Amino acid sequence: MPKPVRNGASARTVVIDKREAILRAATKVFAVNGYFNSKVSDIAGEAGIADGTVYLYFKSKDEILHSIFDRAMAEFIAEGRKEISEIDGPEAKLHRIAELHLGRLGADRELAIVFQVELRGSTKFMQEFSAAGFGEYLDIIRTTIADGQKSGDFRTDIKPVVAAKILYGALDEMVTNWVLSNKAYPLLPMAGEVMKIFLGGITKR
Repeated sequence: MPKPVRNGASARTVVIDKREAILRAATKVFAVNGYFNSKVSDIAGEAGIADGTVYLYFKSKDEILHSIFDRAMAEFIAEGRKEISEIDGPEAKLHRIAELHLGRLGADRELAIVFQVELRGSTKFMQEFSAAGFGEYLDIIRTTIADGQKSGDFRTDIKPVVAAKILYGALDEMVTNWVLSNKAYPLLPMAGEVMKIFLGGITKR
């Protein structure tokens, strides 16, 4: 009996679902074992597929790590742009960016471990990821700060790009502390603490 012919949309759905399953499995494996100690066979086992199937979707373990980062950043940037487009005022927009940053990683500890630990395992990785979606994310923060300067809300004697890096650095450190801490606590409330200090430094008095 002939097999049914799969239409294009269904085939694409299968590919997307399989890729997502591999990326979810890889995130867990990298978080538990560490990137350098993980094998493609470990990822395949976690995803419940044959080792060779992984290579149908990704050329290497490096590409899988890149894809985890690219997917997470694309989702975050899309959500961030949508959210702040519906908010008035630069302070409120920065607050929301901070909440999204800590809220997303706080809801997925395995992804947070990959972001905070595994992506920083080598200078090569850091250079590659800094040139990718990270730059676009920083630009959203920078633009929001620059808009606040134009509207008279923020001081004009600070460089928006420097302030954006400071804010990102503060949020990033909160996630790292949370990942490494022996205590269990919610990460999202730290957004308010960071913003109190940050806005205290850039808000026009």
